[in-house]
Amino acid sequence: MQAYERWMSFPDLDPALKVELEKCRHDEAEIEDRFYRHLTFGTAGLRGLIGAGTNRMNRYTVRRASEGFARFLLDQPGAPQKGVVIGYDSRHGSLDFARETAGVFAHHGIQVYLFDELCPTPMLSFTIRHLGAAGGVMITASHNPAEYNGYKVFAEDGGQISSDTAQRITRQIERVENELTVPCMPMEEAIETGRLHMMGDVIRSAYTSRLRALSLHPDLAKRMKTPLRLVFTPLHGTGNKPVRRILRELGYEYVHTVPEQEHPDPDFSTVTSPNPEDPRSFDMALAQARECDAHLVIGTDPDADRLGVWVRVRKGEYQPLNGNQIGALLLYYLLEQKKRQGSLPDNGAVIKSIVTSDLGRSIAQSYGVTMEETLTGFKYIAAKIAEYEKSGRHTFLFGYEESYGYLAGSFVRDKDAVQAAMLCCEMAAYHAERGKTLIDVLNGLYQRYGTYRDDLFSFTLKGKEGQETITRIMERLRGKPITHFGGLSVRKCQDYLKGIDGFPYADVLKYRLEDGSWVAVRPSGTEPKIKFYFSVVAEDAERAEQKLHLLQTSIRSLIRPITEKTK
Repeated sequence: MQAYERWMSFPDLDPALKVELEKCRHDEAEIEDRFYRHLTFGTAGLRGLIGAGTNRMNRYTVRRASEGFARFLLDQPGAPQKGVVIGYDSRHGSLDFARETAGVFAHHGIQVYLFDELCPTPMLSFTIRHLGAAGGVMITASHNPAEYNGYKVFAEDGGQISSDTAQRITRQIERVENELTVPCMPMEEAIETGRLHMMGDVIRSAYTSRLRALSLHPDLAKRMKTPLRLVFTPLHGTGNKPVRRILRELGYEYVHTVPEQEHPDPDFSTVTSPNPEDPRSFDMALAQARECDAHLVIGTDPDADRLGVWVRVRKGEYQPLNGNQIGALLLYYLLEQKKRQGSLPDNGAVIKSIVTSDLGRSIAQSYGVTMEETLTGFKYIAAKIAEYEKSGRHTFLFGYEESYGYLAGSFVRDKDAVQAAMLCCEMAAYHAERGKTLIDVLNGLYQRYGTYRDDLFSFTLKGKEGQETITRIMERLRGKPITHFGGLSVRKCQDYLKGIDGFPYADVLKYRLEDGSWVAVRPSGTEPKIKFYFSVVAEDAERAEQKLHLLQTSIRSLIRPITEKTK
């Protein structure tokens, strides 16, 4: 209540935020949720509901985070001159938050590079590396619902900041005495003083040029007898221009963009969730695909770091690929083509997260390629790439996560849906020339390596009480060891909170079962959710489905009493 009254008595408080707070004056629970803490600065920065309060995304919490990041940079030799790159997506407040961020940095004399229009997260990562900047900030909440926004922080290598750097920035943020009085230089003054530089077509062209160089068959689209027909939806986000541009430059002429979802819309008004992991987000794209008999349907999330894919199996019928399947197909395509072209290095390495299917490991091993694992979060994959470059131990070939994130070109150090869209189209066209769909190719991989079934479900538990429930679930799982899931014995339980296998400490449990299947549990780092991951392998699809169902039923029965108590 003291924090609430401090905001209400601040004479220059944003009028819209003041009205919002006035409406909840007599709602103690709402006030508590808005002010019981400062919005947590995690390893990826901030992410939260947009609104008034210290536990919300607004201009004051953004200024507070920017002040802490600026103080951190001022302690790094040469960082103010190298500068910071700032990008933003199509969400509510994104442009305003980007300008607030720029104003705080400019006040401290730090050079700022701000995009002249919304941009994908991977383009921001590329630009940091391209300009040799000291870091970057992307204003985005990725695939979260429309009421969210976020503040994602990047290091000088273009990857998301490490846990150590996040802690050092957090300490600086915590020293900010009053988020309401953080100084912010006006945009006009920042431009006049030369502290703010606007970026545009030069950077976009440089990024597209690097994308083109990733193509393994750059002339494929132009020589196809039957052109690949494609439907693309950017889901009201940043992917529209960069995806269409690279496909056009490579000669893919039959690209139909969903008109209702083509332009930025912060309400994401045509979808329940702007997330390509959600099949419902493709309803409009699939309707259009049936009209034009498209071979492939692809969609990017609002900041274009995640890609979803649907494949035509017969006229009018389409089948989705999950993140594990897309990753396995891309990995197989890249390794097979590099092998055919004689460009597969002897020390090649692929990187995946610990909750990503082991199908990729089997594929990599068959090509003599090393597969390494990281914790969930693409920053860990970026750190591995940096390690390879420094040591020369491996040559990076591909990195991916089951959550629809992929990277083939290390000129970006975060997952890149623009790269993935280009390569998926090329991959589909390559196999189509040989009379196969991507489903045909996937089934061939299952015949060769075993039939994998992977799935994920989660419980959404919002607010302070929800966070407490998630904590109780993890405590329950740690306090009472599980010996069986769905009739299968647990061979080993890996608790990453103990810092096992050389990984940093992480709130993750992974149960390895007697038959090679596994179950993993982790609270989300970006959403109010606890996630349960499943991976099974069997000799055929029927047996794999049975195993998956048994594991999921077992977990639901275990967790339901705790979540229902919360409700």
